[in-house]
Amino acid sequence: MESFTGAVAFLVKGGPIMVPLLAASFLAVAVTIERAVILARASRDSGPLMRRVREALQRGAFDEAVRACEEANTPVGRVLAAGLRARHLPPERLEKVLEEEALSELPALNRRLVVLDTVITIAPLLGLLGTVTGMIRSFGIMAVSGIDRPHGITGGVAEALIATAVGLAIAITTLIAYNWFTEKVRDITSQMEIRATQLINLLAEARAEPWSGRPGTDGPCYARDARVEAAE
Repeated sequence: MESFTGAVAFLVKGGPIMVPLLAASFLAVAVTIERAVILARASRDSGPLMRRVREALQRGAFDEAVRACEEANTPVGRVLAAGLRARHLPPERLEKVLEEEALSELPALNRRLVVLDTVITIAPLLGLLGTVTGMIRSFGIMAVSGIDRPHGITGGVAEALIATAVGLAIAITTLIAYNWFTEKVRDITSQMEIRATQLINLLAEARAEPWSGRPGTDGPCYARDARVEAAE
């Protein structure tokens, strides 16, 4: 309890500028928690999913592969599902479909990161503003009473230093979270690109292989496409 009271007293000494600084810190914490949960789910290992898709394609079970991607409920899964649904398209158009789906995932991954970026910028500036107002207060007291009120002068200096320290602390911790999240987004983006390329290769192999007609498979759609193209 005493430590909490001491912390409150410390923040109160920082002056009025502590109100927007604390608001910025609470906002940064809320966004950090929300983004940590979302990106942790989105960045799940896509290796097992890719193995399921590969095994399904080897059996010609395209519907099963699509279901596996939908059940994953991740950016990589949604990209792969879009590619599987567009498997009848030529490779060039299929690549465009995968690229568009991957690009559509980016806004959700980057959502609210601009809030953290803003806090990183504004927190030190608010701390600097507190420094300026605290020094103005100190010099104002000095101009009125000279050095007869040292406590008033040092109080203004303390206000200036506390605001600066808190502003820098908020900016530094938020910067760590921001950099971690941007790295996560880059990793997820890279995974989408890699898995999309692997899917194109798998579908190209399925296109080249004739359908064996095994029961329980829906058959490579490409065998049908080849017959249609030959007829044309």
